Amino acid sequence: MPMNPHYALTEPIRDAVDTLSKEHPLLVEFGASWCPICEAAQPLLEQAFDGRHAMVQHIKVEDGKGQALGRSFKVKLWPTLVFMRDGQEVERLVRPTDAADIRAALERIDNT
Repeated sequence: MPMNPHYALTEPIRDAVDTLSKEHPLLVEFGASWCPICEAAQPLLEQAFDGRHAMVQHIKVEDGKGQALGRSFKVKLWPTLVFMRDGQEVERLVRPTDAADIRAALERIDNT
């Protein structure tokens, strides 16, 4: 599955995210469309995916005060990338600045 450029219209519930990551490797990206740091990370994500990691599902979650999913993951800064596999968080990158770091984390969850 390619990188997802759009934030989800509705926030998924935590159980659904955990279950989804049991079916496919999953990257949950927390941020906001108006956040300049989040926007700066988008080209890095594009480079990291770059036609690879077809089995990794990418969900972008618009986070903010009172958003249950972000609080369940204890998100404090944006963007926060949570890499999941088999219902568990495997790795987390906060405010990534290097596509190689994202690519390496994707490779660790996408061992197809």
